[in-house]
Amino acid sequence: MRILHTSDWHLGRSFHRESLLAGQAAFVDHLVETVRAERVDVVAVAGDVYDRALPPVDAVALLDEALARLRAAGARVVLISGNHDSALRLRFGSALFEAAGVHVRTSPDQSWEPVLVDDVAFYGIPYIEPELVRAQWELPDRSHTAAITHAMTRIRAGAARHRASVVLSHCFVTGGQASDSERDISVGGVAHVPLAAFDGADYVALGHLHGRQRMSETVRYSGSPLAYSFSEAGHVKGSWLVTLGEEVEFVPAPVPRPVGRLRGEIDDLLTHPRHAPYEDHWLQIILTDPVRPKSAMDRLRARFPHTLALSFEPVGAVPAAQPVRLSGRPEAEVALDFVKEVRGEPAAPEEEDLLRQAIEASRAKETMA
Repeated sequence: MRILHTSDWHLGRSFHRESLLAGQAAFVDHLVETVRAERVDVVAVAGDVYDRALPPVDAVALLDEALARLRAAGARVVLISGNHDSALRLRFGSALFEAAGVHVRTSPDQSWEPVLVDDVAFYGIPYIEPELVRAQWELPDRSHTAAITHAMTRIRAGAARHRASVVLSHCFVTGGQASDSERDISVGGVAHVPLAAFDGADYVALGHLHGRQRMSETVRYSGSPLAYSFSEAGHVKGSWLVTLGEEVEFVPAPVPRPVGRLRGEIDDLLTHPRHAPYEDHWLQIILTDPVRPKSAMDRLRARFPHTLALSFEPVGAVPAAQPVRLSGRPEAEVALDFVKEVRGEPAAPEEEDLLRQAIEASRAKETMA
């Protein structure tokens, strides 16, 4: 049994207003070629297929094409929804897809319904908002650990009847290394799931974190197919090729345009030969000149035409008040900082609880949109 583990396609995403659709299409080409060349039996897509709940039409068209081509290449597809996807929209047509060999799992109650391929049971645990299943599943609390533990208990009960079991899950496993491009899924610090929750599965295909990671020999993140933030400069993108019960190897994906970071004074950046390899990169540049250079972006783009982000950190200057970082921070932290800024004192405990409940309710509503 050969499995190609991929995740976090984020179809429809842009990178600092630059379209990534062509790069994502090239990744689909690469997947199809890999399925054919490596005789892959199942492609496991571990969530965040789209970048937002209501994806643009060209992203929908690309997914439609990708699923058809993967099936034509000979692979079954098992796909789950992630926290960026609308579970209801991604579920459209899933009953018909099932008959065609494309198995879409977006409902939490489908988590323990196996997809059987040569007596290997594939279980898809979509991204779960714990509050939505807490009462129905009689969870002890509203944590992701409680939700995943319940799903895995049900899965283990049925998996023993089959030759092997593969679990797809979209979550944040404790110890994973995040980047700047993942949407935070924590409410009150309860997002992390312990590695032990997945004990018993022969392989666990994780999604959510955008860097490839080996949590154990059998539990891995494939990461995103493209870099979606400058914090991913240096990442090797691709998929895990799993020969079940034997070996796991990483298959690098094509890089349509690499991303990088440069730091220094503008004259050095514009003239030194050591920066030549970055001339075709999407770049984040931090200038350290003691005085802000005039027309810095125009001058930099003369050598580095794909510079997308520019900031200034003058060496020796008196530090100014630092702007509050918003990207990648939990919504509750940002909101509580705002309350403190405008009021001059922190929110009261009951106000903090009310704010967190409102954020959780908003997330639940978006998930069900």
